[in-house]
Amino acid sequence: QVQLVESGGGLVQAGGSLRLSCAASGRTFIRSFMGWFRQAPGKEREFVATMDWTGTITDYRDSVKGRFTISRDNTKNTVYLQMNSLKPEDTAVYYCAANTGPILRTFARYYDYWGQGTQVTVSS
Repeated sequence: QVQLVESGGGLVQAGGSLRLSCAASGRTFIRSFMGWFRQAPGKEREFVATMDWTGTITDYRDSVKGRFTISRDNTKNTVYLQMNSLKPEDTAVYYCAANTGPILRTFARYYDYWGQGTQVTVSS
């Protein structure tokens, strides 16, 4: 019924930047709460960032605060994750996800829709 498609991943040197995008299709996500999660080899999926439908209320895991910024453009049904000062420990497959709110969620089980993931690799 709905699709989320991530893009923007790649290989970057430590200290560099990447901007991930997640485009929604099949439905409008103008009022959806959006999140980013990541999963590294051999590790569980972990919360990265989330945002309300207006893009004005956000939450981040401690390890990315001050480095990552989540944002959205509701006219394009697209959510972004700007990643600066990247570290090797940020290496993972990054997934975008959507839920219906009404509060910010940090557990994956609260999200209803998921993208296919995009690989981010940070070299030391």
